[in-house]
Amino acid sequence: MAPITIRSVLISESVDPRCRAVLEENGIRVTERPNMKTEELMAEIQNYDGLVVRSATKVTADIINATDNLKIIGRAGTGVDNVDVDAATKKGVIVMNTPSGNTISAAELTCIMLMNLSRNVPQATMSMKQGNWDRKKFMGSELFGKVLGIVGLGRIGKEVASRMQSFGMKTIGYDPITPPEVSASWGVEQMSLEKLWPQCDYITVHTPLMPSTVGLLSDETFALCKRGVKVVNCARGGIIDEAALLRALESGQCGGAGLDVFVEEPPKDRSLVNHPNVISCPHLGASTKEAQARCGEDIALQIVDMVKGKNLIGAVSQTVVLSAALWGKFEMMLINEIKKYSMKTSTGFMTSAVLVGLLDGESGCCPNLINVLSLAKECGIMVNQSHSASNVAAEGLCQVEVGVNGCSYKAIGSVRGGVPVLLELSDSVFRQPVTLNGNLLFFKASADPQLLTSVIGLLAAEGVEVESFSGPADRAGDLWYCVGMSSLIKDLNALKPVVKHAAQLSI
Repeated sequence: MAPITIRSVLISESVDPRCRAVLEENGIRVTERPNMKTEELMAEIQNYDGLVVRSATKVTADIINATDNLKIIGRAGTGVDNVDVDAATKKGVIVMNTPSGNTISAAELTCIMLMNLSRNVPQATMSMKQGNWDRKKFMGSELFGKVLGIVGLGRIGKEVASRMQSFGMKTIGYDPITPPEVSASWGVEQMSLEKLWPQCDYITVHTPLMPSTVGLLSDETFALCKRGVKVVNCARGGIIDEAALLRALESGQCGGAGLDVFVEEPPKDRSLVNHPNVISCPHLGASTKEAQARCGEDIALQIVDMVKGKNLIGAVSQTVVLSAALWGKFEMMLINEIKKYSMKTSTGFMTSAVLVGLLDGESGCCPNLINVLSLAKECGIMVNQSHSASNVAAEGLCQVEVGVNGCSYKAIGSVRGGVPVLLELSDSVFRQPVTLNGNLLFFKASADPQLLTSVIGLLAAEGVEVESFSGPADRAGDLWYCVGMSSLIKDLNALKPVVKHAAQLSI
């Protein structure tokens, strides 16, 4: 798989000027066309390798499938619910976001919401502007000693916790991914949602919007909470069931809500916005000069790093896994992918790299690091991946094992002087590392002093010249050999008189 080339990028929304500057400084042509309609974007995107968006552009499957040139979609921000990630994955398009660009801004807005809910500052401000002086109406409560429930303990949840702890709040939380011992180090005690709801004076949500989080706070949830609980949503509209929230506000079960996001933006139904106990903003979580500058620059730098083969930060495309192909090709292309994507910095893509080598060239397959896991799953291929601190790993080696029709094959390779090499094939350790380049023939045969001469003769009869030879260190039993050839042999059956198994490939 060749390195990804990005020559042109379309920016469909207003992003910080640093985004364009960084891309152009690295030789990438940039066009800015904000506020395009879907039909316009579908027509325009065909001329570009990359697309940069914020949250307003809806990158649907129709847009993704409208072009064969698109290689990357960059979201200058955290969430990617405005991008059809599944469609991008199937198309082999990388989707990346800037996971930390707006962390501080979103966390600070959440804390502001919590403070305003406790002291009714926005309502008191509006009352003052109307000429009133009503101290009793806006009686508040201290945050000190109150319990804050944080649902979602990622970057933003962690920052909210540290800030609200400075007010003397007790922070508890829930997250299905972050280990309890990790959140405990920030002063957040994790527990199940069933235990969390009844304890909270305040609740803030910081999860992505997905089927399991839609309506996370519902009628049933509010019924489990303390009467008068206050809730904040600066994450994604829909995590709190808006109809249930309105009912809880009307009944007094919920004492107030701070909302920066809505299911529909801008919301046509103004019931929540107009409620006296609701503080609302027009999705301002990332709307700070610092966050916009950070997100714009970050997404540009991530694209540049990917093009240069340095890192693949922020990729969220579903890396998912292909028909049993020629095992020799599988092993060799694996090592070739290791060379291109660096064993040290991209080990997370090792499985995908292996599978790309396995499926590349298969009829109907156009695998890359993004779509290959999906292709493999469709083909019924099972993949097991493990990491260990073995001597193999310590020496900078990569070991791959593949099972086909009850047979198992193993390859150990590395990169020497920038060149991918094969060191061992199914327990046959080569005396000289096999350089993975050119036309290669691998064959298994019994050790015999006349073996090489016989193979050379059979290849010559097929019009193929031998350019290199690598034999095993052992000299007994059935072993694997490698021959570098001037061209691939037309019919491997010509080798049947002297070899038991054979495979060839061109790298």
